[in-house]
Amino acid sequence: MAELTGLSIIGYGRGEKSSAVLQGVNPATGERLAPLFHGATLAEVDQAARLADKAFAEYSQLSGRVRGAFLRCVADKVEALGLPLVERVAQETALPAGRIQGELGRACAGLRMFAGVAEEGSWVDARIDHAEPERQPAPKPDVRSWLRPLGPVAVFGASNFPLAYSVAGGDTASALAAGCPVVVVAHYAHPGTAEMVGQAVRDAAEECGMPEGVFSLLYGAGHEVGQALVKHPLITAVGFTGSRRGGLALLQLANNRPVPIPVYAEMSSVNPVFILPGALRTRGAEIAAGLAASVTLGVGQFCTNPGLVILPEGAATEQFAAQLREKLAAVAPATMLTTGISAAYTDGLTGRQRADGVETLLPPRTDAPAQVAPALMRTNAVEFAANPALSDEVFGPATLLVTHERREEVLQLARNLEGQLTATIHGTDEDLREWAALVRILETRAGRLVFNGFPTGVEVCHAMVHGGPFPATSDGRTTSVGPRAIRRWARAVCYQDFPAEALPDELRDENPLEIWRVVDGEITARGGA
Repeated sequence: MAELTGLSIIGYGRGEKSSAVLQGVNPATGERLAPLFHGATLAEVDQAARLADKAFAEYSQLSGRVRGAFLRCVADKVEALGLPLVERVAQETALPAGRIQGELGRACAGLRMFAGVAEEGSWVDARIDHAEPERQPAPKPDVRSWLRPLGPVAVFGASNFPLAYSVAGGDTASALAAGCPVVVVAHYAHPGTAEMVGQAVRDAAEECGMPEGVFSLLYGAGHEVGQALVKHPLITAVGFTGSRRGGLALLQLANNRPVPIPVYAEMSSVNPVFILPGALRTRGAEIAAGLAASVTLGVGQFCTNPGLVILPEGAATEQFAAQLREKLAAVAPATMLTTGISAAYTDGLTGRQRADGVETLLPPRTDAPAQVAPALMRTNAVEFAANPALSDEVFGPATLLVTHERREEVLQLARNLEGQLTATIHGTDEDLREWAALVRILETRAGRLVFNGFPTGVEVCHAMVHGGPFPATSDGRTTSVGPRAIRRWARAVCYQDFPAEALPDELRDENPLEIWRVVDGEITARGGA
C-alpha cells in the first residue's frame, strides 16, 4: 500500500489540495493522525458525478459475470491490505483488532456474495407473458420485463462500520452488482481507512478494465460536498447509514430536487426487547447476562443495540434488574468512536435522568473525553407513555427498563412504538400463545423479529431483513443486508412486442443464461416459448 495522499479519488485520477482540510483523530488518545485530507471542491464533485454518468453507459451493459469478477477482485484487494489496514482502522476508531478483522471478513464476504448474485443473474426478476393474438375480445400483446440499474449512486460512509458500511461496504457492493457506478463520501472520522479501501477499489476497477468513473471517493470537511453530490442531477439514488438528523437532511435534499431521487437511509432504532412472564420466571438470570452483553457490545455502537426493555412488575423483575445492573457495572469503561458520539451519549442520558418518573439504577460515567461506561435506568409504562422523549435512541451502552402492570399496557406500548430495525421477544411456548397479539403488532413495527435471542449481530444471508418502518429507515420496504439489497438500485423496464433479436438474453425465450424467470405465470429456469 502506497503512502496516504490525503486526496480524493476521482475516477482514475486524484483531487487537488484545497484549503478545506480534515484530519483523522485517535479517539482514545486525542492524537491527530497524518496526513491532512483535502476536501473536494464543487468542481471535483461535478467531475466525479459526470465520470460516473459516462461510466454508467458502459458499465450498466456489462454482463453479471463481468461485474461479478470485478467485485471479487475488489474483495481480494481489500483483503490483501491486511495488517496495515487493521492498524489504521484501530487508530481512527479505537476498535479492537478482533472486531476490525471480523468486520473486514464481513465486508469481503459481502462483496463476494454480491458477485455471486450478479453472476447468477436471477435477481433481475425477468418476466415473460407471451402474446395471444387470437384472444377475444382483444389480442394480448407480448410483454416482457426485468430490473435495470438506476444510474450513479451516492454512498455515505458510516461512523460505526468503517469497513462493512463504508467505502466498499454493503451499499457500494450491491450498487456495483446492480450495474450502478458509485461515488462515496468518506466519513470524516476514518479518512485514512477510506483512502486505503478506496485505492483498492480503484485498482481493482483499472485491473478489470472497468470504465473510468465506475468508482470515486470524495472527502468533505463539512456538509457541503455531500449536499452537492445529493443535489447533482446525474446522481440517481443515495445510500446512508447514520443519525436520524443526517438521514432526514439528505432525504429533504433529495425530495427538493427538480427530479427527486430515492434515499435509502438507516437512521434510528431502539430495538425493544419484550420479556414475557414465563421467560422472566424461568430464565431471568440467563436473559440478564445475555442482555448485558448485547447492550455493551461494541460500546453500544450498533444500530441494533437493545435500548428498551419491557417486562412485568413484580419480584422477578426486581431480581432481574439487580442482576442486569450487576452485569453492566462489571463492564469496564471503553472508548467510543468519536468524542462527538460520546458527548451525545452523555447528553442523552443526562436528559433522561431529568425526566419525570425515571429512576437511575446505574448512573452514566465518563472517564475520558471519549470513554464511557454502561448505564441503566428504569420507568413504568404510564410514565413512558406520557414522555415520548423516553423512546428516543441513546446511541451507546445504555438501556431503559419499562415495567407494566397490565397486558393492555404492553400492547399499547407496542402500538405506539416508532418503526424499528428489530423487536425481540423472550418467552416460553405458552407465552407465545398467550401473547400472539403482541407478535402481530410487532410485525407492523419492525423489520426483524427475534425470539429468545438478542438483536445485535446481523447475519449476512439470503433471508435477512435489515430495515424497518420509518424512522428506522427512510423506506421500510427494503433491506441493506442480504441479496435483496440490490433491488434498491434498480427499476422495472417493460418491452412490448419487441422482436427476439432486440431483446436482452434475460428475456429471450431460449433463456441462454439459465436464470429463474416467471414465464406465463410459472416460475421456471427452462427455456423455450
